[in-house]
Amino acid sequence: MERRRLLAASATVVAGGVAGCLGSDDPGRLDLTVRNDGDGPVDVDVVVEGDDGTTYEEESDRVDAGVARAFEVVVGATGRHEVAVTGPDWEGRLAWDAGTCQLYDATMVVGGGTVEVAGECVNSR
Repeated sequence: MERRRLLAASATVVAGGVAGCLGSDDPGRLDLTVRNDGDGPVDVDVVVEGDDGTTYEEESDRVDAGVARAFEVVVGATGRHEVAVTGPDWEGRLAWDAGTCQLYDATMVVGGGTVEVAGECVNSR
């Protein structure tokens, strides 16, 4: 009887491991920080889209000088996704593949006439 329990438990562990290797249907996520290093407030438009044309986020906000604003966006489980953060005379863009990256962390820093863009996959599938 103990042998059957052990075999059943082993089969469950193996099945779970194989399912993890085959990918996941869990949605992807973008954690975006927009920071204003300038002297005055900036108006930003944030748009997150998938390669299939789906818009996951479309938001406008004002970010005061010296302040950072966080956006968390749930996206599709697969495919290329792009975030665009724009202002009246500037733009920052990043793209990632949600099929290989379940959690993408991005930062855009605006100030002094420049836009700095950085991003990395912090949780691979």
